Amino acid sequence: MKNMKVWDAIVLGGGRISKNQARELRKQGAEVLVIDRGQPGREASYAAAGMLTPFGAHMPAILRPLASFSARLFAEFVHEIEDESGKTVDLRAFGALVAEEELGEVAGAHKLDPAEMHALEPCLGYRPGMHFASERSVDPRMLMAALLDAAKHRGIHIAHGSAVAEVSPEDGCLTVKSERTEYIAQVVVNCCGAWTATIGGGCQLLPVRPVKGQMLSLVAPHRDTLKHVVRTSEVYLVPRTDGRVLVGATVEEAGFDKRVEPDRIQKLHQLAANLVPDLGEARLLEAWAGLRPGTPDDLPVLGETDVAGYFVAAGHFRNGILLAPVTAIAMASMMGGVAPSIDLGPFSPKRFAQTGVGSEKKALDAPIRFAS
Repeated sequence: MKNMKVWDAIVLGGGRISKNQARELRKQGAEVLVIDRGQPGREASYAAAGMLTPFGAHMPAILRPLASFSARLFAEFVHEIEDESGKTVDLRAFGALVAEEELGEVAGAHKLDPAEMHALEPCLGYRPGMHFASERSVDPRMLMAALLDAAKHRGIHIAHGSAVAEVSPEDGCLTVKSERTEYIAQVVVNCCGAWTATIGGGCQLLPVRPVKGQMLSLVAPHRDTLKHVVRTSEVYLVPRTDGRVLVGATVEEAGFDKRVEPDRIQKLHQLAANLVPDLGEARLLEAWAGLRPGTPDDLPVLGETDVAGYFVAAGHFRNGILLAPVTAIAMASMMGGVAPSIDLGPFSPKRFAQTGVGSEKKALDAPIRFAS
């Protein structure tokens, strides 16, 4: 063993999944180090719209129980983060107005007639048809800033500005090699989002890829122009309490390209104006692109890999904000040797074992336990 500090857990990545995972591990008494390749929270966590949507056309049926469970945790999760950080998170609970084909038969969804829809949102030029009253939205940038402070409040160590190159089993632990130095841990959790598959070494590689999404924000004519999230098959609108309206989003297979294309932004703006005519002349405040972490089956990767002690919590695609609470709790239980209260079996990294990457199990010297 090298003469180096051995961390109980090292969490790779700087977004909301990694920061919240670190918090849960710290709650178990673990000494935790977070390593981020760049500035914490400036990738998918910064680019997301913040819809907390447990149902919808883009949500695989097998993922809905996990998503619903996490949605029920969200209010308490936000309360904890606000309390630990001293910052406010813009969690809105006005519900969503959704095109019927985007929601279908969902418990709690109510079909509205035109008069009811107009009463809820007079600004709408298009009537989506369904009201899902329990759906929430959150400002991901505010949430990420609060998560960062909450992590520091709990004594989590954070190293940023150095990409991790590989994770390898060595001397009964795991060695993490970054561009600048090496670290040793009992447990390593890969929460690198779109960069998950870039981590090499003797551990299982996973087919997580970047999926580009472009979106924009508008300054609404009035702060209360739009109250509800609005979703159709072509576009979604997410209002913020400060009067901004987020409009998204494209879904593009473009690798790690994050360039913003004016024609796509213009198209999204036009689609927004088709829903809310008042947004047609609204001032464009910002346009950006982010990289969602996608997988071949559109399901997250949650669990231990073929190397004991090396876990993955990635591949959340369009649901990273929503799934952050349940991911952290379930994965921390698993890493502490306790079966999670919700089954993560369908999301195991081992479902990709047929690819032939890292098919042999490598055992560590002892089971993983954290101090109480």
